[in-house]
Amino acid sequence: MSGFIDWLETLNAQDTKVRAMLRRSLAFDPGQFVQAFPYVEPFVKNEGNSWRRDMHYLVASLWAAHWREGRVGKRLPIGQACAAHQLQSGSASAERRFINLLDADRDQLAHRLRQMTALLKEQDIDFDTMLKDLLAWNDDQKRTQNAWARSFYRTLNQDTHNQSATATETTE
Repeated sequence: MSGFIDWLETLNAQDTKVRAMLRRSLAFDPGQFVQAFPYVEPFVKNEGNSWRRDMHYLVASLWAAHWREGRVGKRLPIGQACAAHQLQSGSASAERRFINLLDADRDQLAHRLRQMTALLKEQDIDFDTMLKDLLAWNDDQKRTQNAWARSFYRTLNQDTHNQSATATETTE
């Protein structure tokens, strides 16, 4: 885990109000809920960079809303988590929502990520990777969005390939 998520996990172990405050911050634009400042500001190194600051607040609030006691499974990057959800639920809307997330601009991103993480409540999301990826969201070549899409479609195709191989083996 990154220092940031480790920090949040440590604070949470000491006092669960940390999660409550960070969850409450979802009702505000990232970085606008004053009660969340003590938990995030120590990790915002460049206060002049509003994107970096906003993404730390967003990931902290998403982590808090998504946190569940006893999660010990492999943490999945968001693309894989979305694909796993689609495979488990059989819902075609997951792909549509995922594509909408990939197409989100600066103003839409927080809202669409809130929706997506709520949809993925059963998946163990890798928030460390999410933060790292979101810090590069506005890259002109859309490297983050492309990486998330590759992860999503490779996971879907891998499962489809595995199912085809299993079906072939059982018919022989």
